[in-house]
Amino acid sequence: MAAVSTVENFHPWFLRDAPDFHLVPEVAPLPSEAVLDKITFSAFEGTPLDIALRDGGMNTFILVGVATEIGIEPTVRHGCDLGYIPILVTDACGAGNQAAEDRAFASLRFMGDAFFTTVEEICDMLRRQANRSA
Repeated sequence: MAAVSTVENFHPWFLRDAPDFHLVPEVAPLPSEAVLDKITFSAFEGTPLDIALRDGGMNTFILVGVATEIGIEPTVRHGCDLGYIPILVTDACGAGNQAAEDRAFASLRFMGDAFFTTVEEICDMLRRQANRSA
């Protein structure tokens, strides 16, 4: 998004309910799931995410998303600073710039800020956990 000189010339990319905001049906939130509007790099900044996770007794979160180098890496780091254990599903993350994504993953791996997994591994783990709970 290019810099603009007036508020009237600012047109955000992702307005709620705009066509570009919609998700494919396979990943659309269920009516029982919360949707938090994120307007900063970290999903914890300016949202009630930290409060919701703490109120739910959670200390781990699974992270997937569109922009590894812009939103995912800052959210992982912020989550670590708050005492959470992030689990990053690497093949469910995208990037606007492949070199930047590679640097983000390398930096997170170097710092030990997250556990790394794949869609297949996390789905298997979640299925096993669901079977234990049933």
